[in-house]
Amino acid sequence: MDGTGGADPMGTGGDTDSAGGTGGAGRTGSAGHAGGASGEGSTGSASHTGRTGGASSTGGTTGGTGGYIEREGSLTLVQTEFQPLVAALRDRVADRFDGRLHSAYLYGSVPRGTAQVGRSDLDVLLALHTEPTAADRAEARAVEAELDAEFDVIDGAGILLFGRDMLLSELERHDLGWFVACLCTPLLGADLAEQLPRYRPTSLLARETNGDLGDALARWRRGAAEATGEARLRSLVRGASRKLVRTAFTLVMPRYGGWTSDLTEQAEAFARYYPERAEQLRKTAVLAGNPVGDRDVLTMYTEDLGPWLAAEYLTVHGAKSPRPYES
Repeated sequence: MDGTGGADPMGTGGDTDSAGGTGGAGRTGSAGHAGGASGEGSTGSASHTGRTGGASSTGGTTGGTGGYIEREGSLTLVQTEFQPLVAALRDRVADRFDGRLHSAYLYGSVPRGTAQVGRSDLDVLLALHTEPTAADRAEARAVEAELDAEFDVIDGAGILLFGRDMLLSELERHDLGWFVACLCTPLLGADLAEQLPRYRPTSLLARETNGDLGDALARWRRGAAEATGEARLRSLVRGASRKLVRTAFTLVMPRYGGWTSDLTEQAEAFARYYPERAEQLRKTAVLAGNPVGDRDVLTMYTEDLGPWLAAEYLTVHGAKSPRPYES
């Protein structure tokens, strides 16, 4: 995600190992969830996502059925340390969004049970009955700030806001729709996944989730030029590293035959097919979790690895379909 602009759950935001699609209406800040009040959604399905015949592991791959990607995450997987945070999130979202809220979801390391105390951030998606307004975004920013200030177990919080109709639209079927159906864990309200299809790791899915890397490169160049401090540079390196690793993984995802949200596993999957870039991507995966405030890293991303990956992606999968609300 990149601030209040376009949402990018698979790309530049979230915690050290979250993932998702990309979309239109924006996330409100930087970028989880536990249990059980009345009105919450289902507790999620299989603990992690599917690769047919793959080995089950926390944050990694599990065996899919019929070649489909299985939904990852569950409220039952939320670690004890993060449960009060999730309870507070649930209560505040229900109170502050009230009649405007259709459903709420967690994604990332918290519902996968892999969050690291003090290092992971809280990732949330809210589906509203109508398209989000400026007032909705301000409310979300306030909730983010409150949770970040009150709970030391997270390193920031971020809330994505979307209208229900956009999430279910045909244009977003293989991006935001897939993100909700496969990478989000229901917390409140009726689960939109029940209205979405099952997904296989196809070239179409790859194209619609990450076939926009060229646009991201332009944003990173602007961000690097405008960054004035190490903290901002570290944030840019972290977000860009995640986007690059996930894009590299989805480049090979159809051949790999499944999905994993683990960045190290994503880098190793990519290495099977592009050994000449393997070590570069392994280092990028490390920087996604342990970023440095180094302009030279961003330059390497925007002038070497990124342009090569964007060109290869277009050759293999094509460009993501234009979104009129992102123009």
